Amino acid sequence: MTETELADLFGVSRTPIREALQKLEVEGFLSVRPKQGCFIRDLDIEELSEYYRVRITLEMLAIDTACIMMTTKELEELAQIWNPEKLSAIESGLGSMDEKDEDFHLAIARGSGNRVLVNYLCDINNRIRIIRRMDFTDYDRIGRTYREHYAIIQHLLQRNAEKAKIELRMHILRSEEFAKTLTLTQLARRKSFARKFPQAFDK
Repeated sequence: MTETELADLFGVSRTPIREALQKLEVEGFLSVRPKQGCFIRDLDIEELSEYYRVRITLEMLAIDTACIMMTTKELEELAQIWNPEKLSAIESGLGSMDEKDEDFHLAIARGSGNRVLVNYLCDINNRIRIIRRMDFTDYDRIGRTYREHYAIIQHLLQRNAEKAKIELRMHILRSEEFAKTLTLTQLARRKSFARKFPQAFDK
């Protein structure tokens, strides 16, 4: 579809449409071709793996410094949020779990005091946000996330960076496996959709 067609569809000017398309193109979700329109990009398993590898590197680096820099009070506040005993209280609010998960990882990154690291991690988060959102639709998956986050915090409270990094690495690798499974499912659905609407997809 073109900018003009999208603007007409949503009843807005072309400016916000153009800005939204540019953002989606930068984040890798769309391919925009001059005079042809925008096309949905296929999700790439290899590219997704690369994002998660970079994420692991950044977050493990953050752990090293956050383990020293974050105060006991800051860590105890995180522990209160991620105490697995509070799981029953969030059953009705699963929709915000992806944001809560992102906030947890950013809290540790910010706790490192490294603004460049935080900026890079935010960029990675932007690129995996859609997958992350689909990741937290299962209550058992959310329960595991609570337990894993809580374990990471406990290691940080004990100032044991090595154990925190081991727990963090396994946590992100599990997330990656969930993401790959979801991506393969979405690819199968997308192929079916593409057969019906081939003009919407990048070639």
